[in-house]
Amino acid sequence: MPFHDSRHAGPARTHLSRTLFVLIVGLFLAIGLSACSKETISFRNTDITGANFGHDFSLLDPDGKTRTLEDFRGKVVMMFFGFTQCPDICPTALSRAAEVRRLLGVDADKLQVIFVSVDPERDLPGVLKAYTAAFDPDFLGLYTSLEDTRKVADEFRVFYRKVPTGGSYSMDHSATSYVFDPAGRLRLAVSYQSPAESVAADVSTLIQTASPRL
Repeated sequence: MPFHDSRHAGPARTHLSRTLFVLIVGLFLAIGLSACSKETISFRNTDITGANFGHDFSLLDPDGKTRTLEDFRGKVVMMFFGFTQCPDICPTALSRAAEVRRLLGVDADKLQVIFVSVDPERDLPGVLKAYTAAFDPDFLGLYTSLEDTRKVADEFRVFYRKVPTGGSYSMDHSATSYVFDPAGRLRLAVSYQSPAESVAADVSTLIQTASPRL
């Protein structure tokens, strides 16, 4: 019968147990630190992060330059669809956006407000430029052809239609504003009724939590 010296088995098992203990503790610490590093962000407006629409646009500015989301990388972008002859909803939304910039203070230049015309027949470049500048010189009005306006609106799930009024017409349209983070990802849907303070708080959150790679 072979001789087994049990005097050396105890220390070996003890060393192995300590090694496993250290590895397990290290694993749990790593998991804990990873969880802590994933900051949970809460918004006051509707969080639509990961939405399968509103990925990008290609529109013209009043100077005829093509604009896409990539042009505004590094800034929070707030986008609203409307028309310059709108009697109430559009002026209210753009006035709120101007107030949001005021509330942001030194971070105001980190927010780009974009107004997309759903009435390119009447919202000619000069008209569009003067209209947005009346609310804030840094606001940008964008437009495209009638056909492409429909395509962009569909991409953002925006409803609009022409409504005859006497010898002219008005436009019915969605009143939701969309907000993109500095990486160009669609993050928020802001209702018409949401106050400027609520919107400014969410925009500030997106500015402060912007990815370090930007």
